[in-house]
Amino acid sequence: MEKKLAPVVLFVYNRPLHTEQTLAALEKNLLASESDLFIYADGARNKEAETQVAAVSKIIHRVWPFRSVTIIQRNRNWGLAPNVIDGVTTIIRKYGKVIVLEDDLKTAPNALQYFNDALNQYESEPQVMSVSGYNYPLKEADTLPETFFFRVTNSWGWATWDRAWKHFNPDIESMVQQLNQEQIYQFSIEGKENFWRQVQQFRKGKINSWAIRWYLSVFLQKGLTLYPRHSYIQNIGTDGSGTHSDAEQTYKVRLNEEKTTSFPEKIEENAVAYEHIKDFYAHRKGSLFQRGIRFAKKRINKLNK
Repeated sequence: MEKKLAPVVLFVYNRPLHTEQTLAALEKNLLASESDLFIYADGARNKEAETQVAAVSKIIHRVWPFRSVTIIQRNRNWGLAPNVIDGVTTIIRKYGKVIVLEDDLKTAPNALQYFNDALNQYESEPQVMSVSGYNYPLKEADTLPETFFFRVTNSWGWATWDRAWKHFNPDIESMVQQLNQEQIYQFSIEGKENFWRQVQQFRKGKINSWAIRWYLSVFLQKGLTLYPRHSYIQNIGTDGSGTHSDAEQTYKVRLNEEKTTSFPEKIEENAVAYEHIKDFYAHRKGSLFQRGIRFAKKRINKLNK
């Protein structure tokens, strides 16, 4: 019996241009007309956001060529983390699996096919807890297999199952208590990425991230995330326009136009991919001059807001 396609959940807020681009790319997916789309539209945080939120509402209420479109309009501002947690939990309880997008993610035409194939492939593999549509712009990407496993979850276009999402723990303190120093070191990819710093920032109330809690939840289960060799997702929100974005091009990729045809049979982290991604983390900030340019751009964007 042919398996049903996973529902797609899209979270939007106050960026009409990005939302329109995200939906325009999504409707070009080969499985768009067969997919159910759920759009969670957050309410305005303040008076200044009302105009943009209203513009987003007009866009999402257009006729889009999906199997069905269901709009969940929040009557107040939930914020991204509570909105994502509630939306994913609600949809996944009903359908058992879900594909998750935000309003600044451009998908390649084969993205939905990739997500659904991966969800079907690893439906009964408990160690595989997430599917990433994005991959970093790795210099040596062509040396990697078509798809591979890596420990870090990703929030730029992803999918999961009810069996995995059940392990999501919103209480970061209870998870931190389970970690020793070696685990913290491995959680942060041998100290090359600031994941542990994000945990500390969350604990201090400086950020409210669902994504770092999801990664830590998966890490404590020794879970793995499937990645494509070349990205099916482009983040178009790193122009400083988003609530949670920075003005930089570090993560810019060229979208994968090919269909994925092979998936790893062995359920283990790919050691070569691990080293390539670790190297990317270590050098992603670039030279002192490049860092200075990015800092200046961020300052300009803040002044323009």
